[in-house]
Amino acid sequence: MYSQQQRQRWMSVLASSPAAELLDGWRALDLKVPFAVIRAPETGLTQLIGRMGATGRRFVLGDMTVTRAVVRLDSGPYGYSYVAGRDKAHAELCALADAVLQRAEHHERLHRQLIEPLSARLREQHQSRAREIAASRVDFFTLVRGDN
Repeated sequence: MYSQQQRQRWMSVLASSPAAELLDGWRALDLKVPFAVIRAPETGLTQLIGRMGATGRRFVLGDMTVTRAVVRLDSGPYGYSYVAGRDKAHAELCALADAVLQRAEHHERLHRQLIEPLSARLREQHQSRAREIAASRVDFFTLVRGDN
């Protein structure tokens, strides 16, 4: 069995990855796993809650569109997914990948050939964005004159 943190990590990578890249990676695996759709992908809203400084009072930041799906492999495990936006195919593929990643016979291959490359791509995008932001950073300072 896989720890909750391991599963959260791979689900984060799957849900954060662009749907086209995830689909390309899945097709390259050429896995034919029989599954049943338990909860067809459906789109809804979730409420975003924020806190000022992470410690202040809660406030409603707004709503966000999410799509969720649940599948079950014929061999037993259930796969769940929640993805931002309205892409139903992305949600279903994330749920299928979640279920397959729970199977020991496929886990190592999927992790090596799907999760790690997608994670590296996301990390590279994040670092690129951080460099872009750092390049435009402006430091403000105040000059104090005398004692008065």
